Amino acid sequence: MPVTSLTTFMNVPFCAAGATPDADVVVQGIPFDLGTTMRPGTRFGPDAIRIASKILQWEPHRWPWDFAFGDRLKVVDCGDIEFPTGETQLMSAAVIAQTMALLRAGRRPLSFGGDHYVTLPLLRALHAVRGPVAMLHFDAHTDTDVAAHDHHGVMFHHATNEGLIDPKATVQVGIRTYYDRATHKFTVLDADWASARGPEAVVERIRTTIGDRPVYLTFDIDCLDPAFAPGTGTPVAGGLSSSFVLRVLRALKGIDLVGADVVEVSPPYDRSELTSLAGATIALDVLYLMAQRR
Repeated sequence: MPVTSLTTFMNVPFCAAGATPDADVVVQGIPFDLGTTMRPGTRFGPDAIRIASKILQWEPHRWPWDFAFGDRLKVVDCGDIEFPTGETQLMSAAVIAQTMALLRAGRRPLSFGGDHYVTLPLLRALHAVRGPVAMLHFDAHTDTDVAAHDHHGVMFHHATNEGLIDPKATVQVGIRTYYDRATHKFTVLDADWASARGPEAVVERIRTTIGDRPVYLTFDIDCLDPAFAPGTGTPVAGGLSSSFVLRVLRALKGIDLVGADVVEVSPPYDRSELTSLAGATIALDVLYLMAQRR
């Protein structure tokens, strides 16, 4: 008998982890939150995003897109990457191994965190297969801390030093916490700048900075104001609305997305599944961007 209780993102087919699926995009969860510096709980984020996607499944295609993503893109969900609980280095090794296998088979990963530290092994895998890429980063924090230990605020310091991303082709949107402007290497469209100028100006700066480069998109849900995404580990007031970021994403048609992640959804602090729904909706629009380019 078929399994009917297995929840996948947008009810796409399930594919066992470790397999080389016949697909364009592979969804994978990374239930890790040992990198969190404030409130834990993001290890439950992948399941919460998948469950929230049930709310989005009833439409034949998602507004305002005029097609169904499944008509242009074959997507499967391989569940969560397996690694021993509490082992940061083993988590990183498992993420790199599985993601490299997907990339070498011509698949694009769509990953659900987990805290934002999981983006570092994802970028390491991407670099091993494709070399340095542009990056589009939505967040309240720049995540460029210099620290002796691994946590969810150091990834893009390491990514720059390791040559995983091109700083000149990296844009950070929604930032509203301290960073050293004198030494910062990325283009920052902070929350106040974005709110004052609107989504159209944000899209224009993104396109100007990234150009036609292959780009990795990483979306920390705390880019959104806590009114729209309370369920996250380090909420920061003064953020962007869900409407704002969706208008930005949907205006990026034609962008060459080679992979993406949605991270920092923490169900224990969510209210009425607002944060999980926002994460699922953002992930769905990422799929539509990938499908539209095809």
